[in-house]
Amino acid sequence: MTKEGHRIALPREKLTQGVALAILLLLGGLAIAGPSGFLAWGENLRLRDERQARIVQLEQERDKLRNRVALLDPDNADPDLVGELLRTNHNVVHPDEIVISLESK
Repeated sequence: MTKEGHRIALPREKLTQGVALAILLLLGGLAIAGPSGFLAWGENLRLRDERQARIVQLEQERDKLRNRVALLDPDNADPDLVGELLRTNHNVVHPDEIVISLESK
């Protein structure tokens, strides 16, 4: 003991305390700036919101496609949709129809 009452630390104890302090500082740094730390929360929330918006968009597109498939049911097909598909895919028209082609810009 010294006059002030402090114990003189051995070099091994200083090394152990230094390593423990370094580990605590590393853990603290990761808690703040790590991939799942406080600073990453805002980015993660923004990404989550973007992905939820994309999910809503994909669900709407899926519902449209599901409706189109239901309209093409072989047992009860929608005549308007069948006519539309015949006209676009096979270039067929009724004899009493007139085709007007529009030039694309």
